[in-house]
Amino acid sequence: MVKTPDELALMRASGRLLASVFEMLDGLDLAGLSTLQVNDLVDRFITGDLAARPASKGQYGYEYVLNCSRNHVVCHGVPDPGEIIADGDIVNLDITLEKDGFIADSSKTYVIGNASPAARRLVRIAQAAMWKGIAQVRPGARLGDIGYAIERHAKRNGCSVVRDYCGHGIGREMHEEPQVLNFGRPGTGGTLREGMVFTVEPMVNQGTRQTATEADGWTVVTADGKLSAQFEHTVAVTATGVEILTLRSDETPMLGRG
Repeated sequence: MVKTPDELALMRASGRLLASVFEMLDGLDLAGLSTLQVNDLVDRFITGDLAARPASKGQYGYEYVLNCSRNHVVCHGVPDPGEIIADGDIVNLDITLEKDGFIADSSKTYVIGNASPAARRLVRIAQAAMWKGIAQVRPGARLGDIGYAIERHAKRNGCSVVRDYCGHGIGREMHEEPQVLNFGRPGTGGTLREGMVFTVEPMVNQGTRQTATEADGWTVVTADGKLSAQFEHTVAVTATGVEILTLRSDETPMLGRG
């Protein structure tokens, strides 16, 4: 759905607030915290400091404000008081925020302490894959261009891209049209238009792209037990290219289309 300039202004404000949540987390030592403690910290920050609403809480019956996905967990990890973030982990925090009726969605994979070189490499590949996808966003481009760029980067680096989950349109609802797949063929799929807003969120695995869902009905893991990493931003199609609505102050967009 194409957003009006006024709607985009509100989405831009929500995106800035969500970026500040990650900037708060960047200043913390996550090692030793339970995933539920991280959830509660974020809950208090969004509702108290930012006077906003954590959009995931209550969505589809989910009880928490974020997904906390460690190591071999691909996505939708459920916060747990018994799950302690440890030195050497990688952990993805996927957070949504609603302000004045509009939702922003973003995630980042944190490297905890002395993670292995292989884990650090995977995180770099996943982050770069996201930027490769975002770099394709401009009026007249196709959704398949985004997915192709993401998967090509992952495969060139010996990794796989999860196909069971994807990016999505976003606005007044957390999940709107279109679906933004993390694979595809150039020149195929829907055509991007100025004012469209959606997420780009590749999940990149060390091994197979196959996944499994655990008994809680939420937690998605790699089928082979190897590591997975994810990055996500909410982006808007502008007249000349792309605006990253959830960009953090420490980030420099890598938007070369090569």
